[in-house]
Amino acid sequence: MRMLLLTLLLYIADIALFAFSVERVAQEPSPAYIALLVVSIIIFLFAWILFCGLKILKPQEALVLTLLGKYVGTLKDNGFYWVNPFCSSVNPAAKTRLNQSGDVSDSTRPLALSGSPADGMQLALTSNKLSLKIMTLNNSRQKINDCLGNPVEIGIAVTWKIVDTAKAVFNVDNYKEFLSLQCDSALRNVVRIYPYDVSPNVDTTGDGLADEGSLRGSSEIVAAKIRDEIQKRVEEAGITIVEARITYLAYAPEIAAVMLQRQQASAIIDARKMIVDGAVGMVEMALERLNENDVVKLDEERKAAMVSNLLVVLCGNRDAQPIVNSGSLY
Repeated sequence: MRMLLLTLLLYIADIALFAFSVERVAQEPSPAYIALLVVSIIIFLFAWILFCGLKILKPQEALVLTLLGKYVGTLKDNGFYWVNPFCSSVNPAAKTRLNQSGDVSDSTRPLALSGSPADGMQLALTSNKLSLKIMTLNNSRQKINDCLGNPVEIGIAVTWKIVDTAKAVFNVDNYKEFLSLQCDSALRNVVRIYPYDVSPNVDTTGDGLADEGSLRGSSEIVAAKIRDEIQKRVEEAGITIVEARITYLAYAPEIAAVMLQRQQASAIIDARKMIVDGAVGMVEMALERLNENDVVKLDEERKAAMVSNLLVVLCGNRDAQPIVNSGSLY
């Protein structure tokens, strides 16, 4: 703000000097007054350069400055600044648009130039400020083979932020594209370790022992591994990964129907096993009760018939139709 006031005062003083010089030259065209007039004109023509050093930063914005190719510093605090007018701001990812929160609202405004509409001449005004806010990157879904070779489609959302502006600008060519590529690469490396569903004899922890890890059942663990993998890859770019979440997970379309039938068959088999185990337990309990209370004495043939009838009643898909025997059992 102080530099802005000084620049305005300089312009006011220059205007006063110009008016005084013109008046004096009109009355007495001496070399001294002519020199003052020339100086006032030069100041008026070139003092606007000072305005180029005025910078405004909003909260959570940063400006990386270079002078003649040399890094001179970064402005991070919000406010009004004046810097060397010959300093240039650097942001190689300013025009990069990814599927992420910080790029939803395009900050590039087209400015039409003078000319006929057919010329279609436009000038893009792009800010070189870096955002220090937490942003979310949501790349396209990836088709990856799990550890059993089954193709699955998976999508992740990664929340990230810049913590070192100099590294983000100078260590990589384009930090947004770099982050996007590293997210896809890390996702592939992690997904290949896990099966889609829990499978026997699969080691997902690397300890040599089979476990119950899977993409569907261990989503929190998988997401944490993906986050750690991405963080290791983007450390040199001055980026920190806040969180990684799985947003979509499914078998690839070409095997989705077959895998659905497989899951349904597995569920039916598990349900049948539970029903049979319960029915056998009930039959055993019935026979034990009959023997303990001495209600009726059955030989082995009648016990087998009773067991068969009870299992049919308990394990059948339909309601049993009772048949009353009014005669003797034998």
